[in-house]
Amino acid sequence: MFFLRAIHRHPEFREGMRATAPVAPGLAAWGLMTGVAMVKSGMSVVEAVAMTLFVYAGSSQLAAIPLIVAGAPFWVIWTTGFCVNLRFVVFSLHLRDYLMHLPRWRRLVNGFLTADLSYALFTGRYPEPAQDAEGRLAQEAYLAGNYFLTWVAWNAASLAGVALANLIPSAWGLGFAGVLCLVGVLCSLANTRLRMLAAVIAGGTAVAAYALPLKLNIVAAIALAVLACFWLEGRRGAPPREKLA
Repeated sequence: MFFLRAIHRHPEFREGMRATAPVAPGLAAWGLMTGVAMVKSGMSVVEAVAMTLFVYAGSSQLAAIPLIVAGAPFWVIWTTGFCVNLRFVVFSLHLRDYLMHLPRWRRLVNGFLTADLSYALFTGRYPEPAQDAEGRLAQEAYLAGNYFLTWVAWNAASLAGVALANLIPSAWGLGFAGVLCLVGVLCSLANTRLRMLAAVIAGGTAVAAYALPLKLNIVAAIALAVLACFWLEGRRGAPPREKLA
């Protein structure tokens, strides 16, 4: 279709992808963890794949999984997912003025594919809706590029988690998914050189001090990483305040 070609070829589509690229590894780690968690909780591969493609909401998926395993009534599962995703009602109200000129089906597509980070990046770049056709096209192209990469990163990783879950020993269970969850947090937050250095120092210290009793290697890793970063910040002076991802 003409409008699809216009959106995908628009420079703002590539800008949207570039803006999402730094957070894509974190999204992929969360998706991988969710895929593993679905299968390890007892869902079949078909059910896990269907949930990945049709639900496309990591927080509500993770909230619904234990309820499904426990055999909770459908209305309890549905209500839980609805409450977890209530924030998207707020997002939709804010985006209404940006997208209301579009046909209903395009609004539905944009609404389904827009995730938390897509919304945050889009509204950060475009604080106000455009008033002309070219500006509206640019905004939709940026949003599309943004959620395109988000959708690919999440679904590819989640499907990989579904495929690899059966290769993970059953004894690891959901504990392994929890480790992947923390990896997702790490990938999302390690978005500056200093934070990446802190992660390297903490990881190296935790491994080197693994023999310490009572898991004191974790305490030592945190302490050394914090002290090292304070020292480095003092040497380079007071930097501009960093924005959290």
